[in-house]
Amino acid sequence: MSTEANQDRVFKALSAGVRRALLDALKDKPQTTGVLCERFAPLDRCTVMQHLKVLEGADLIIVQRKGRERWNHLNPLPIKQINDRWIGPHAARAVEVLDRLKTDLEG
Repeated sequence: MSTEANQDRVFKALSAGVRRALLDALKDKPQTTGVLCERFAPLDRCTVMQHLKVLEGADLIIVQRKGRERWNHLNPLPIKQINDRWIGPHAARAVEVLDRLKTDLEG
C-alpha cells in the first residue's frame, strides 16, 4: 500500500473524537480491550471494538493477544510521520514569519 494511502487511513482514523480519546488512553501504557470498554462505558463493547479495529487498520495501535486478553499498544510512528510531513514544515514556516515580524517591529 502506498504511503499516501496509509496517511489517508491515519487521517480518517484520527477524524473521530472517540478514536483520539482511545489513543490518549493508550498514551501512557497498553491496556486490555476490557479495560478500554469499561473506561468508555457509555459505548457498548461492539462500538469500542469497531473503533479499535479502525485504529489497528491505520496502524495506530498494535494488538497483542495474551491468553484470553487482547492488549492494545499505541504505535506513535504514523502520528510522527504525519507530524514530519504536514505539521512540522507548516509550523516552521509560521515561526519564520513571526520571527521576521518581530525583527521588523523591533528594528
